[in-house]
Amino acid sequence: METMIHNPILKGFHPDPSICRVGDDYYLATSTFHWFPGVEIHHSRDLVNWELINRPLDEERLIDMTGTPDSGGVWAPCLSYDEGLFYLAYSNVKTFHNYYKDVDNYLTVSSSIMGPWSDLIYLNSSGFDPSMFHDSDGRKYVLNLLWDHRDCIHQFDGIVLQEYDKTLKKLVGEPVKIFAGSDLGFTEGPHLYKVNGLYHLICAEGGTFYGHAATMARASDIRGPYELSPYHPLLSTRDHPDQKMQKCGHGSLVETQNGEWYIFHLCGRPNGTQQRCMLGRETAVQKARLTDEGWFVLDSESGLPEELVKPPQMPPFTVAETPEKLVFPGSLPKEFQTLRRPLNQSFMSFNEERQALILYGKESMESLHMQSLVGIRRTDFYFEAETKLRFEPIHYQQMAGLSLYYDTTNYFYLNLSWDENEGRVLTLVVCDHGSKKISGTPHPLETDQEFVLLKMVVRNAQASFWWSADGADYQSIGEVLDASQLSDDYYDEEIHGLRFTGTFVTLSCQDTSGRRWPAEFEYLKYKALD
Repeated sequence: METMIHNPILKGFHPDPSICRVGDDYYLATSTFHWFPGVEIHHSRDLVNWELINRPLDEERLIDMTGTPDSGGVWAPCLSYDEGLFYLAYSNVKTFHNYYKDVDNYLTVSSSIMGPWSDLIYLNSSGFDPSMFHDSDGRKYVLNLLWDHRDCIHQFDGIVLQEYDKTLKKLVGEPVKIFAGSDLGFTEGPHLYKVNGLYHLICAEGGTFYGHAATMARASDIRGPYELSPYHPLLSTRDHPDQKMQKCGHGSLVETQNGEWYIFHLCGRPNGTQQRCMLGRETAVQKARLTDEGWFVLDSESGLPEELVKPPQMPPFTVAETPEKLVFPGSLPKEFQTLRRPLNQSFMSFNEERQALILYGKESMESLHMQSLVGIRRTDFYFEAETKLRFEPIHYQQMAGLSLYYDTTNYFYLNLSWDENEGRVLTLVVCDHGSKKISGTPHPLETDQEFVLLKMVVRNAQASFWWSADGADYQSIGEVLDASQLSDDYYDEEIHGLRFTGTFVTLSCQDTSGRRWPAEFEYLKYKALD
């Protein structure tokens, strides 16, 4: 049976793909928002199998997100390559909920995809989604959305282009608006390509939810005017609610070594849960082609994004499978990220004998500044996760445990803390739009119990939590919870503002007394279920 690309190729929270080919190697960058390190880069040679190889914004000199709001931070990176250098452009968004977008756009470069990456080069702050284009004459340009704070109806004020001087390491000349967008509106996420002497501009439009689309326009001069494609939109499921992959848009094109074209794009899978995509916005790929008139279209009979796509004829690319049981051999495995900042030795250490992680309690689950929290993405509709916790709190301000986490306002947290009457006690906390409640009845632990095993079992939108003293006999705690709450789509834009990330399984420790009380996590198991 012929090997096919199975979409999404990056499951779970992996939005805003930017694809770059260097020789036989394909590198795919995606947004990370308020999670640190910033930007994920996956590698492939066959477009079927992908391996996480790097998160380049791994130092505070490259990204500072302290105090960044939920779903702020690193938006829509653009990864490109020219004359021996990788170029990574990205936004650091600090305000976005109301009229203004306080955002700085930066560039960092490296001769290797694995780094080291240069100190930041500031580009501009006029809007988000910066993109670098390398023209055939050696000149370079940066494109980005222009943001108009004055009018909430016309805030997306088109795509601007400005020349970049690689010697001076800054933008030069004046920005020029090259594309106002189509009637779909919300024009953002630009990428530019030169094909057969014409400049092809692809943009995200329609908003990144169920009206999302990818739009194309072209021009003979880089500064325009740009003509909208007669095959508009290039890609969308906005009028096809029966499709399993929804929210399709925000595309990035790549040409293979054999002259074939593919478009990488964002998607979401509601999976029958009130149009709530619990895995977040994911990345998929479609085959594209040029018409006789030189316009890009999808190379599918339906003209719609497909779950199975024919790959290019390339040797299979072998990728090591992620182990179910993640341990901590003196460092965080690459699957883990933290919130907003790196965890230094003041907040994290390791028990080398047990290959365990020690987190020192810091700020609360509501903090936008310094949390002792690490997490991995939820990548499956059906899964279970478990950890082995050693923790001896002596005050109710100290707690540690396992959570199914969306952001500071929505999470389910099974934690071990302390109560004046019961001693150590297990509690399932539900946070819903910032309002907290206890689910079920807290359970006290025996005083001589050295450790406790905490587990969650998630079956699509149903999440249950369990605990065990020995790993053999598990007892449930709390109610069965609605995990579809942990999604972008649960938020009412008018009331709560927009969200753009995905669900994580996290380990964390809090000590709001400031004593930095330690909790030891021996492992984190994550297992997909049938």
